[in-house]
Amino acid sequence: YLDFAASRAYYGMFYTAQALLLNRGLSFSSHSAVIAAFGREFAKTGVLDPRFHRYLIDAQDLRNLGDYGVGPSVTADQADEILCWASEFLSAAEAVLQSPPSSG
Repeated sequence: YLDFAASRAYYGMFYTAQALLLNRGLSFSSHSAVIAAFGREFAKTGVLDPRFHRYLIDAQDLRNLGDYGVGPSVTADQADEILCWASEFLSAAEAVLQSPPSSG
């Protein structure tokens, strides 16, 4: 169930990115808009390490591979990697959401 695991890991990151954006009063209807806004609001500003934006982009590619069969199936190594990304992503987002808002 490697394809399914990769897809669920992506959705965990995607919904977390949506929550972070919603916390700023921002809402988007497409995956690409959420990913772009996450990059603009969190990666480019340094609120979160830019690697999290890259994780989200690469995870979407793996999700497409797993869900739509666009190319070969997700490998065990790729599934392991995306699960690690998701864990890091969720921890980083939790830290942002628990930190007091900056004044200014």
